[in-house]
Amino acid sequence: MHSEIPPPPTPVTTDVAATRWLAVGSLLGLIVLCLAWELWLSPLRPGGSWLALKALPLAWPLAGLLKRRMYTYRWVSLLVWLYFTEGVVRAWSDPAPGNWLAGIEIALCLLLFTACALHVRLRLAAAKARPSTPAADPT
Repeated sequence: MHSEIPPPPTPVTTDVAATRWLAVGSLLGLIVLCLAWELWLSPLRPGGSWLALKALPLAWPLAGLLKRRMYTYRWVSLLVWLYFTEGVVRAWSDPAPGNWLAGIEIALCLLLFTACALHVRLRLAAAKARPSTPAADPT
């Protein structure tokens, strides 16, 4: 009776850990910015705006990033471009301080995209570099 031992998980390198925390930190920063911007700092309407709900889709992938789910890193790198586009439009059209907040949003989006892309690239490279385990002998 053969008992097949699963391969060990891919070890987390310091580069992968750094990109993970950079992605989580920039995502949290983007969430806080979206809420503060639309509720207190420069809302579209006095007293706050329903546009603060734009932070909800950003909260959804947080657990996946913390659990190192590769799929989450991939789709967050696409989702972030919606917020980048909003930042560019509002940086161009909003009066101060909204245009400054939009600039911060742009920077956080670029940071999040870069962190997600690097995280995926580093993990795929580490998986390729890891020696493959030979199949168990069926005899």
